[in-house]
Amino acid sequence: MAKASARHILVKSEEECSKIKKEIEEGADFAEKAKADSQCPSGARGGDLGEFTPGQMVKEFDEVVFKDEVNKVHGPVKTQFGFHLIEITNRSE
Repeated sequence: MAKASARHILVKSEEECSKIKKEIEEGADFAEKAKADSQCPSGARGGDLGEFTPGQMVKEFDEVVFKDEVNKVHGPVKTQFGFHLIEITNRSE
């Protein structure tokens, strides 16, 4: 079964999410931005969600984590919780 590891930053607005993504693309550290800005408890761990399998996260999250490029920041991704930046750190089939 496929497995992945990812970290994310969760915020309320698409605008805020896009602003943080731009800061990361310009050199800001993902983990530091997660600690400072994420509204998810995982922010305290730099956004680290650990390892999970398909179906453990919401559908919109899974679609990114199990299909898109590894080691790249994706988003904004809208879910019922808000807007996410997602970095897939590892994936195996």
